[in-house]
Amino acid sequence: MSKMMELLFQGRHEELWQMCCGFLDLSLEQFMTIQKRLLLEQIELLKRCELGRKLMRGAIPETVEEFREQVPLTTYADYCPELPEYREDVLPTKPLLWQHTAGRSREYGFKLTPYKWVPVSPRFCQELGVVMYGIGIFASCRKKGDLSGLKKRPRIVYTVAPRPYTSGVMTYLMKDVVNPEFLPPLEEAEKMSFEDRIAVGFIQALSRGIDFFFGLPIILVAIGERLSRQPATIDIRYLRSQPRMLLRLVKGRVRSRLARRPMLPRDLWKVSGIMCGGTDGVVLKERIKKLWGRYPLDTYSCTEAGIIATQTWDYDGMTFIPNLNFLEFIPEPEYAKWQSDNSYQPRTVLLDEVKPGENYEVVVTNFHGGAMVRYRMKDVIKITSLRNEKLGIDIPQMTFEGRLDDVVDVSGLVRLTEKAIWQAIENTNIPYADWTARKEIIDGRPVLHLYLELKDGYVASEKGVATAVLEQLIRPDEGTFYGSVARAVDSNPILVTLLPEGSFLNYTARRRAEGADLAHLKVRHINPSEEELALLCAPVETVPEVEAAAEAEAAARQ
Repeated sequence: MSKMMELLFQGRHEELWQMCCGFLDLSLEQFMTIQKRLLLEQIELLKRCELGRKLMRGAIPETVEEFREQVPLTTYADYCPELPEYREDVLPTKPLLWQHTAGRSREYGFKLTPYKWVPVSPRFCQELGVVMYGIGIFASCRKKGDLSGLKKRPRIVYTVAPRPYTSGVMTYLMKDVVNPEFLPPLEEAEKMSFEDRIAVGFIQALSRGIDFFFGLPIILVAIGERLSRQPATIDIRYLRSQPRMLLRLVKGRVRSRLARRPMLPRDLWKVSGIMCGGTDGVVLKERIKKLWGRYPLDTYSCTEAGIIATQTWDYDGMTFIPNLNFLEFIPEPEYAKWQSDNSYQPRTVLLDEVKPGENYEVVVTNFHGGAMVRYRMKDVIKITSLRNEKLGIDIPQMTFEGRLDDVVDVSGLVRLTEKAIWQAIENTNIPYADWTARKEIIDGRPVLHLYLELKDGYVASEKGVATAVLEQLIRPDEGTFYGSVARAVDSNPILVTLLPEGSFLNYTARRRAEGADLAHLKVRHINPSEEELALLCAPVETVPEVEAAAEAEAAARQ
């Protein structure tokens, strides 16, 4: 039994809160003291290993300042061939496990594997498990110190990619920390296809219930909207042998009829907490709240660094985690210089130097014997404030803006992120299945070309959709500067192509038939290649089930 579960079973709630959530009480000065102490410990480990000496380029830093001055920033190319070849003898510590992201090491000139493999040390896993438990507390509590939403053995539907994807690794860490009841059980789930385990998991949940959801927001939306469109149709002969399932469905039907609306997931399950990550959590949060009765708790996590930041029970900005990675930030003007000249070495600032309202690229150095050293995440975050005034948290707050390379540079003045485009589409309230976008030159002028598939039989013109999206992008609170461009060119700088129903699902089916890996079944939202667009716009030959769409979404966001 983990220390966290031991404290929960013994009713030592104050100790449990302090262990998992106590970092919220840190002053910024205390936060930085932890950061610098753990970095100095990590530097000593790096000095004694082959990979560390390679990455530090002969430098022997003795202080945090010397480390930042003497050690260059790195990308995954600097870790090849050691990490793709799983060379444990060169690492700061022997890893407990290896995990990989959906990114391609081939992009860095190494052809052995299509993934970016990252080792995870035993101590890092231990510390990450404590942080994950704290996130479960935040997702279920109503105020500071509230542990009433915790379950001694929570039920969780298995809806993430299997190991060695990072989400699968985190799921197994959760097993060791919390010992939840997974639906279906982990051993069975990993032998199923993605769509099968989601279908089986939610069927089992009709009988067993759901306490927490850990995974992708798009799956919650897909399941919820499917349920509202066509109520569960289960053979009555099967229901006779499943009285708990029958009772749950009957109660759900009564609740929905009393509310005079279709049945929603919140009529069937009272979920204690929803934990997610990625751009879609922010964009889809209102739909999730409507369907499931709770907002999703947003986290900023990744393969190379574990969990970097998390929301708390106010579901506002995210608070940084002090004890997993040393955090540095490249200001937007600095990474803009690098984009113009890749030989330029951007300068970084620390968390006690960031400014509210500014965008930064994140740089991490793993603690506890991890491998990543001043590693450029290529993720852009925004510092929304220097503290959470409402909850009295003295640590700067952030939101995730998107990938540095997931930007459509329309005119040099306008750089639209995936989040900005997706939020604009969502705000139109036009029902859509999925979308992709890129910059194109039409009649000698740059435009944002949006490829969109409508759903639910919705009828619209391409011009009408383009106008609706533009209206959302030029809202003053969006801050995209898109309205200025539209007025300057005296026209709508958006071109919309409406795709036939089933186009995105057909893309997934074709990619699966080609033998594509789970991580590459989904066309990218930003800057799709000519090959991807050709396949997406090909005649629709087959329309897989809704779960296949969830699989595609899952593949793109692990």
